[in-house]
Amino acid sequence: MKSLLPSNLAVLATIALSTLAPAAHANIINVVNGGFEQTLTKQSSEFGSQYPSQQVTGWTSTGYNFVFLPGTADKAGAAGQYGNVSLWGPGNGSANGLGASPNGGNYLAMDGAFQQGPLSQTLSGLTVGAATTVKFFFAGAQQYGFTGPTTEQFAVSLGNQTINTEILNNVNHGFTGWRSESLTFTATNTTEVLSFLAIGTPNGEPPMSLLDGVSVTDTAVPEPSSLALLGTGLAGVSGLVRRRFKK
Repeated sequence: MKSLLPSNLAVLATIALSTLAPAAHANIINVVNGGFEQTLTKQSSEFGSQYPSQQVTGWTSTGYNFVFLPGTADKAGAAGQYGNVSLWGPGNGSANGLGASPNGGNYLAMDGAFQQGPLSQTLSGLTVGAATTVKFFFAGAQQYGFTGPTTEQFAVSLGNQTINTEILNNVNHGFTGWRSESLTFTATNTTEVLSFLAIGTPNGEPPMSLLDGVSVTDTAVPEPSSLALLGTGLAGVSGLVRRRFKK
């Protein structure tokens, strides 16, 4: 019987040890009401600290932000501190394709140029040093009654890290269509604040950034002690292969 060559031994040893190597694994982080279905009054309206009669469970808001129930954005609209607010869409004369969120149910519309304020929630159970991925759907729209092209964007923050989405360029009375976004942060604490801030132009022609379906996962990295143990094992196998070759 032929003996294994040193190279073959090394390959077999590497395969064996790789099965013992600690693998990264994804953890689902609990986001309360990531689809915005749970609201205090069960009606379309402004919400948050500027409009305390309506709240969206799990989230805080300091801006001019609205929750729309399905089918209401371009029809009945939503009550707000300065009166009713709706979005341009097929229901009020603009064949721009405004429609339901891919996540279904309620979605948010956040003014990016007037009384801006973040939408926030504190997340716990994060893994320090892990790649933390925030996924969501977003789109650009314009408030009904105003004219002119607009732009929409979100600044998304986790702790002290902020990543901006792409800028959506929107035509007069338009709707950009829904986009799926995935942004990856690095957790620095086990508890961090996740926030979304709408950014839009121009002021006075309300650019509305739409948001729905927020979810968060983190990918835990192997423990340093596990990596050290793996390295020791590889070193041992390397020595074994060298001794076998000498014999």
